[in-house]
Amino acid sequence: MPKLKTHKGAAARLYVTGSGRLMRRHRMSSHLRRKKPKKLTRKFTHKLAVDRVDVKRLSRLIPYR
Repeated sequence: MPKLKTHKGAAARLYVTGSGRLMRRHRMSSHLRRKKPKKLTRKFTHKLAVDRVDVKRLSRLIPYR
């Protein structure tokens, strides 16, 4: 089998925890932050688990995680 290529866009946006869960950032977290309420921007610091439906599809993009 040839080596699989990592999708660099997915590798930059997703990461895998020690237990193997895929984690992602919140949407709308980086653009025009000054206008957003501080309560909302504090929420953006927390990471979210990728939805169960998407895990198989996204884990193919990062084969050697």
